[in-house]
Amino acid sequence: MKATMIPLPLLLAAWALIALGSVSSADDYSLVGNKKCFPCHIKEFKSWQETKMSKAYDLLKPGERAKAKKQAGLDPDKDYTGDAECLKCHVTGWGRPGGFVSFAETPLLVGVGCESCHGAGSEYLKDPYMSIKNKDYKLSQVTEVGLVAPVTESRCTPCHNEESPFFKEFDFQQRKDEGIHQVFPLRFKHE
Repeated sequence: MKATMIPLPLLLAAWALIALGSVSSADDYSLVGNKKCFPCHIKEFKSWQETKMSKAYDLLKPGERAKAKKQAGLDPDKDYTGDAECLKCHVTGWGRPGGFVSFAETPLLVGVGCESCHGAGSEYLKDPYMSIKNKDYKLSQVTEVGLVAPVTESRCTPCHNEESPFFKEFDFQQRKDEGIHQVFPLRFKHE
């Protein structure tokens, strides 16, 4: 039997394709909702509840921000809470596995929640990773299974762009400095 030699460039290309195919992104997992984050991140959750991001869905209701809607060429009396073009940026996970379906079916995914920025939690919130049972998890482990940390501008610009009728120049650093929610010191080190 004669051995077949595979040219090195072809072999390297095949390995690269295999490796790329096995790399997961935060959007490869299912959403679980803010209720899964709350038990360990109570202060962050309460802080987030006071932000514009948590109230993003409310802006789609008739009469809300009427002047701004009118200036943007939108009908201020129209109910946009069922409009797919609006929902993709005003709720968590519209059109994604485990994501927002409707206010009646998925009320805990109303607004721009934890997973909008930090990635879908179906994997990283399991017991061997980030959980109440495992206080010694490592950040590197949970980022491998979908946690987005640190949050970068690329998580924001799918919504904060010229397609939005309310778009104003988006300065990621300024928005981050103003704070989407407060960040509190963790009780356990996860380095």
